[in-house]
Amino acid sequence: MISTVVLTHNSKDSLEATLQSVLFSDEILVIDDFSTDDTNAIAKKYSAKIFMRHLDDDFSAQRNFGLEKAKGEWVLFIDSDEVVPPALQKEIRDTISRQESDKEGIQGWYIKRDDMFLGKKLRFGETKNVSLLRLARKGAGVWKRPVHEYWDIQGKTKFFANPLFHNAHSNVTQFIDDINTYTTINAQYLKKEGVRSNQFSIIIYPLAKFILNYFLRLGFLDGTQGAVMAIMMSFHSFLTRAKLYLLTRDR
Repeated sequence: MISTVVLTHNSKDSLEATLQSVLFSDEILVIDDFSTDDTNAIAKKYSAKIFMRHLDDDFSAQRNFGLEKAKGEWVLFIDSDEVVPPALQKEIRDTISRQESDKEGIQGWYIKRDDMFLGKKLRFGETKNVSLLRLARKGAGVWKRPVHEYWDIQGKTKFFANPLFHNAHSNVTQFIDDINTYTTINAQYLKKEGVRSNQFSIIIYPLAKFILNYFLRLGFLDGTQGAVMAIMMSFHSFLTRAKLYLLTRDR
């Protein structure tokens, strides 16, 4: 049995495509951060089990809550702006069926993610080789870190051949809003972990990241979208370090 968990917050513009793509699963759970739009109405349309829970700036806690509520032996996590294409749907179903008979001992599966940004599929830059551990046995591990979270699975893992589709930020304004939110949470987390920032790292690290993504990883071949993505990811690094510096300085 496969349970699919989707985290939502005012996700009406993208959620329907997401839920349509996971109807192959045996159970769909929507963990909603008290949306004020039609998110829950769309979830009900697809017979999803809806759980209302405040995010409280902790994505791992939200995902672990969904993991706890899921009834399937296998749990798939999909974001509300992601879609599971038919080829990946089939690969997941076939793989899980084979696992139940072959007993390979695999505990989790990584999925490559293809990003669509400002109307164009990105083929280079930072997002080119992104693979995320999104499918695992229910008791194999827990999610960690409040943001940029990861599923800490104990045991063997493998990679699916077919990618997940990610409609990454329909406009720059939304991207900036998300970056502002994520970097605030990340800076607070890093402070608790004893990480420090300084004026040198605030300048050098974002600059080095832009050079890496735009030139060395060939982000410039993605045209305007590649340039914007490289700039925004460097901006993400800048904000994280600047906010961390201010937090630790104020202390």
